[in-house]
Amino acid sequence: QVQLVESGGGLVQAGGSLRLSCAARGIIFSIYTMTWYRQAPGKQREMVAAITSVRRTNYANSVKGRFTISRDNAQNTVYLQMNSLKPEDTAVYYCNADPGSGRIALWGQGTQVTVSS
Repeated sequence: QVQLVESGGGLVQAGGSLRLSCAARGIIFSIYTMTWYRQAPGKQREMVAAITSVRRTNYANSVKGRFTISRDNAQNTVYLQMNSLKPEDTAVYYCNADPGSGRIALWGQGTQVTVSS
C-alpha cells in the first residue's frame, strides 16, 4: 500500500513550537523530493519547505530562520520543525512526495496547525 501518514499537528500558542512528521509507506523513499505545503481557508496553497533526494533544501521566505525540514531515509520519514510560531502559520499542512520524471506525486491527508495569539 502506498501512503503518506502525517502526525504532529495541533494547537499551540504564538511563540511555541511543533514538529510535523510524514512517514512514507510503499515507495523507494530516498529518490523522492519531499515537500511540505500549507493552505489556509480562502487562500492559495503555499510551498513551505522542500528537501530533494540529494538533500538540497528550499524554504518560503515567510518561514526562513524559523522552520527546518529534514529527512531520515532509514525511517522513510520527513520532518518539519516549526519554531517561533505565529498566528499566520495557521493552516492545514500537507506532505508531498514527488519522484520527478513526470510521475504522479503523492499527497498526505493534511494535518491542522493552529497558532493562537
